[in-house]
Amino acid sequence: MLIAFPGWDLDAKAPRFDRGEVMARAIDQMQALADLGVGTFVDPCPMDLGRDVEFLAELSERSGMRIVCTTGAYHEAEGITHTFRYLPVEEITDIYVKEITEGVGDTGIKAGAIKIATGAGHVSDYERKLVTAAARAARATGVPLISHTQAATCGHDQIDIVTGEGVAAERLVVGHSDGADDPAYHRSLAERGAFVGFDRFGISIIVPDEVRVRYVLALARAGHTRRILLSHDSIVCWRGRPVPYGQTYDEVLALVPDWRPTTILTKIVPQLLGGGLTPADVETILVDNPRRLFSPAA
Repeated sequence: MLIAFPGWDLDAKAPRFDRGEVMARAIDQMQALADLGVGTFVDPCPMDLGRDVEFLAELSERSGMRIVCTTGAYHEAEGITHTFRYLPVEEITDIYVKEITEGVGDTGIKAGAIKIATGAGHVSDYERKLVTAAARAARATGVPLISHTQAATCGHDQIDIVTGEGVAAERLVVGHSDGADDPAYHRSLAERGAFVGFDRFGISIIVPDEVRVRYVLALARAGHTRRILLSHDSIVCWRGRPVPYGQTYDEVLALVPDWRPTTILTKIVPQLLGGGLTPADVETILVDNPRRLFSPAA
């Protein structure tokens, strides 16, 4: 729903955040999803990237959409690192567990998943500490882990850290895997039991959606339909100035008009069915797989 890179509020030239206007836009998007039969929206925004759980709670109440928020932190290059760099892994674990079991701050709003993130081609010591803390919190609470991989790298490193802490690979979504033009990499993640996140549908300036569709079909044909998860990585409001700086959010959307939460159901599912998936396969990917991901926590 909301994204804000650390320091956005220090940018005196950034557009003003109009909460009412953004809430109205968010309600419209939730209603569009509800009209397509969607009942649950997962917002994997980490705590240092503009997460606002009270906004999400109000949006849920006003739209009728069930919304799952997350705890966890972003990767070192783009997150907020000072405090967590100096906290020991045990205390970061306790912070994550507290947000899951007691709530975020004084809100009483509990996170239902943990976001982890690693940089391009290498997991830094800072990121390894945070992923380790997240895995320990996931083991303690049963909630799943949803990852960011920069440049679709380090998916196996994430699996290694998570499983090394006693968490099954099936508790992890290796996110942004559709950024890798490497079906063998996708298969290798699925073969280890992790969910493979083809989750940037609509961001055609990175990878065309027809290419992402081919990735999904290839993994399904390889027998891994139960390991596929689809999403958009879409944003309702980018607080501050979107990247690249100098463009407004509306100008960014003009470049990627399908970057919205309804695209998978309105445009991608028909292509998957046309490519050979059955309605049962689609039901597995969009309903059964998310249910299995979250069921241990429930």
